[in-house]
Parts: sequence; C-alpha cells; structure tokens
Amino acid sequence: MKKIFFLIILVLIVLTAIFFYYSSEQKTWLYSYELNGRVYKLLTAKNESEWQKGLMFVKSKKELKGADGMIFIFPDKQIRSFWNKNTYLDLDLIWMDGDRVVGKSFLPSIAKTKNPFTVSSPMVVDRVVEIVKKLSF
Repeated sequence: MKKIFFLIILVLIVLTAIFFYYSSEQKTWLYSYELNGRVYKLLTAKNESEWQKGLMFVKSKKELKGADGMIFIFPDKQIRSFWNKNTYLDLDLIWMDGDRVVGKSFLPSIAKTKNPFTVSSPMVVDRVVEIVKKLSF
C-alpha cells in the first residue's frame, strides 16, 4: 500500500513539474518573422490575456530571452490600439493585414511621455508586431 501511495505522489510531482515547465516555456516561444529582408525573433501573443499584457513591465532586452519583440496574432481584422501604460521600452509598431505591412507607428516608453499615450492602426489589421526600438528596421 505504501508503494502505491509513493508511486501516486511521484507521478503527481512529475506531472506538476511538466505542467510548470510547459507553462513557462509557452511565454518564451519565439516566432521567426521576416520584415523588409530582416528576420526577427518574436514572442507570440495569441490570446486575450497575452494581447492585454504585451511587453508591459519588460524593462530590458535581457528579459526578452533573445527575442526582438512580440507579434500579436488576432482572430479577426479590426482597428487596433496600443498604449504605453507600464511600457518601459520604446517600441516600433508594425501594423499588418495578413503578411502585408499597412503602416508603422512609434510608441515611446511611459518614461518619455509621463502619461499614457495611444497609437492606432491606420486601417483594420489582424497582426501587430512590436519591435524594441533600437532593433527596428
């Protein structure tokens, strides 16, 4: 009986470790994306909580774990707006309709604007790429 109990506990520990490993790995998945002849490594935001957070609270390139920025993949096309609340890096935003670039905007850090600043896409888009400014094209 003790062996079965021990085995069950061991299996639960292993499953928990696997769950936390893949949960943390999901945040570091990189998506290679080519824009204007340059390949960027981008973190992927593919659900509502990831879309809302984006690169907020990231204070240095080191925290991006090798990424150049983030790509937001939305299920539909809409006018999209991004703001710099809790955003500590200067970002270039590339507005995209599928794989076609339809515009670019600059989103300064909150340290530069002191108050939240918002930029919107020039037309409906289903993808938005944020590139840390010093790496932009």
